[in-house]
Amino acid sequence: MSSSKPTIALVGRPNVGKSTLFNRLTKSRDALVADMPGLTRDRHYGSANQGKRHYLLIDTGGFEPLIDSGIMYQMARQTEQAMAESDAVVFLVDGKGGITPQDKVIANKLRMLDKPVYIAINKVEGVDKAIAISDFYELGLPNLYPISSSHGEGVFDLIHQVLSNFPISNEENAEEGITFAVVGRPNVGKSTLVNAMIGEDRVIAFDESGTTRDSINISFEKYGQQYTIIDTAGIRRKGRVEDKIEKFSVLKAIQAISDANVVVLVLDAQLDIAEQDATIVGYALEAGKSIVVVINKWDNLKEEQRETVKADMKRKLQFLDFAQFNYISALHKKGIGEVFKSINQAYTSAFMKLPTPKLTRILQEAISRQPPVYKGQFRPKMRYAHQGGMNPPTIIIHGNSLESVAKSYTKYLERSFRKVFDLIGTPLRIDYKTSENPFEGRAKKVER
Repeated sequence: MSSSKPTIALVGRPNVGKSTLFNRLTKSRDALVADMPGLTRDRHYGSANQGKRHYLLIDTGGFEPLIDSGIMYQMARQTEQAMAESDAVVFLVDGKGGITPQDKVIANKLRMLDKPVYIAINKVEGVDKAIAISDFYELGLPNLYPISSSHGEGVFDLIHQVLSNFPISNEENAEEGITFAVVGRPNVGKSTLVNAMIGEDRVIAFDESGTTRDSINISFEKYGQQYTIIDTAGIRRKGRVEDKIEKFSVLKAIQAISDANVVVLVLDAQLDIAEQDATIVGYALEAGKSIVVVINKWDNLKEEQRETVKADMKRKLQFLDFAQFNYISALHKKGIGEVFKSINQAYTSAFMKLPTPKLTRILQEAISRQPPVYKGQFRPKMRYAHQGGMNPPTIIIHGNSLESVAKSYTKYLERSFRKVFDLIGTPLRIDYKTSENPFEGRAKKVER
């Protein structure tokens, strides 16, 4: 990675405490932690600091260098890529379990790296430190540090020593730019899309449902714009979330939606719209997030099928009439540029400033074309409008008897505002604020 901050990779076999150490150092819960081997599968980046020392941390999946196929092989490739990207490597081993043949294989690989390697002997709380260290001299690597990633013992000394070889960076954090989350049901091609967008195999794309379990944050630049992409685990219906790990993953995906400026919903062109797709969109709409719809695997459909699928998508997702629909092939990198354009437009719309005079003029023009209907004796009287917030844009309309405005009329006003401001990809909220009318209770019946 090109950064003036040192980058430290955490590697080791499964279930030695890498994600726990990552969370402690980044002061977050960004990596999933559970007592199950093989939980973390992709490279996971985080920012951390120790005093004035700022650095980047990479959490990796369990390193199984002896396996040459399947998901564990893909995880090993990710770990090797993290080792190549890093400026230093912290190799975690299990101080209670002792040295293993896997540890020896990993140590042999690390000895060939032209960069500092530090052995973190983890889980040594309550254990004689000297004895815990002595077993691991056999690995033939210097810099042995007994730690407890869960309790924090020895962690400060370890990181202080790792960072001592790097200068203090005064670099200010770069502007994050547009943050978007890639969400969808399992196995619709989210990670393939992420790799196509950033131009490298950063996350595992594997033909197995549920391959991505954690949410992965990746910063990159494209077309002169800075982006942060969040690749999330596939979200299933709650009734099908059977194990603890998948429940964690659903929460991570929901959190990713909350953290994003734009939500990219990925659908499979060959699969019907399902309840869980609407559930995902529901999370995004509740959070007021901009939405871009991506229909993947479009190249697998024949021409006569495409119009049917398009009509079906629009009908079943009619509540997303403000969003742009992109028909792509992530595998063959077709339509990726249009997805970026949709993301940019959705982001711009979400943060657009809406001047009060213009809002009020649009409101009055809409009323003159189609006045709101009477509710009982009174017709809602709308006086002026102003912006009440961004992301999503919120318009507050002031007047009298506004509690009786029909939903259909609110939708009509929304279309009027959207058209003039070219608001695409973002929800638009309209709130009404009724002024007190001292004569309202004594009004005469209005003749119509």
